[in-house]
Amino acid sequence: MGDQIDVSSTSTQLQNTLIQYHNIPDDEWSVAKKSSDVTVWRKPSEEFGGCLYKVEGVVKEVTNRIVDFIRPGPYRLQWDSLMTEMEIVKDLHQGCCVMRYTTAGQLLNIISPREFVDFSYTTVYEDGLLTCGVSVEHEIVKPHCVRGFNHPCGWFCVPLSDTPEHSFLTGYIQTDLRGMLPQGTVDLAMAGSLVNFYSDLRKALQKT
Repeated sequence: MGDQIDVSSTSTQLQNTLIQYHNIPDDEWSVAKKSSDVTVWRKPSEEFGGCLYKVEGVVKEVTNRIVDFIRPGPYRLQWDSLMTEMEIVKDLHQGCCVMRYTTAGQLLNIISPREFVDFSYTTVYEDGLLTCGVSVEHEIVKPHCVRGFNHPCGWFCVPLSDTPEHSFLTGYIQTDLRGMLPQGTVDLAMAGSLVNFYSDLRKALQKT
């Protein structure tokens, strides 16, 4: 499966798609959820019938360390409360890999656990980093799990110009959870999980 991926073209296309999302004008987004230090927006996705979510917030840490905690690797499973299992299925060259992971049930298990198999790519972006991914086909499905599908997703992490030991983290997520789920339920779960993502990440970075 990993051998069938054209790493160069897939990573380039993925990066270009995320940069397009990053340049979407502000007036095309509507606020989905707002906390004191994180804001989540959404707009209709052009990839599938659901939504593209954008989330932004400041994280008090240098860019490289934040991305080390987000991208596939030893840190992610330790702190992300939504992720229950993760494995690197195949290491590829040029900062790429294929990862398989499962997510916990949400909203009192109205949304049951999901499994994803994603191509992941991390690269330099401006003064910071971009780590991004997209689901790929994989024949083995974990029992008792619905296989979800991530359309192009990613995280831009750049240092703040006035306080470079702090970083501005912007995420773009568009996940097809599949199964018969009302869009309102998906919106509630996605917005809440993205705010929690920042909370979990900040706590993990402070601990270590």
